[in-house]
Amino acid sequence: MSQNIKREVAEALLDHEAVIIRNEDWFTWASGIKSPIYCDNRQLMSYPKARKLVAQALANMIKEKYPNVTCIAGTATAGIPHAAWVSEILDLPMVYVRSKAKDHGRQSQIEGHLEADDQVVLIDDLISTGGSVLEACQPVAKECSVIGVAAIFTYELDRAKKNFQAADIPLAVLSDFHSLLEVAKEKHDFSQADMDNILDWHRQLNQSSNK
Repeated sequence: MSQNIKREVAEALLDHEAVIIRNEDWFTWASGIKSPIYCDNRQLMSYPKARKLVAQALANMIKEKYPNVTCIAGTATAGIPHAAWVSEILDLPMVYVRSKAKDHGRQSQIEGHLEADDQVVLIDDLISTGGSVLEACQPVAKECSVIGVAAIFTYELDRAKKNFQAADIPLAVLSDFHSLLEVAKEKHDFSQADMDNILDWHRQLNQSSNK
């Protein structure tokens, strides 16, 4: 992904508080990890200019990285709107994947129709360890081929890289942790000391995941 797109997406995430950075009163992730960064890309839904930027960038990236794609899948729930916008741009079918199968009706985990020869790209909004989107790939892979994952942002954690390598599924992202910090420092009044503190957190998190 070009540096210009990485920066544009990072700016959109910060400007619309889809990503928030704090040097005090850190956030607690669902995993229990304390973090100076919190990402909620669902905020982009409320800002047409930003969501169009991200949707077009995702569509362009998917055409470049996965030219044989025949269907777009969204992860429930955060990936669904982005998958809808991208599938519209690319004029492709769309499905979405529930975290687990319904316990009523047809007991579907995948909503929408897949063909056995489909080549699917899954869209998620955020990659931390990659666990949730890789789990979503599994039911799709039982029906057809998963050729890759596309996401808006990654924390660039070593654990995610290892998880995608182990699953043998390619990952493409629009923006990343280091691009975000560069923009935050330049445009959002973060000092070098602030940046060093956040970079140290990132290093420690990677070290702990490698133990």
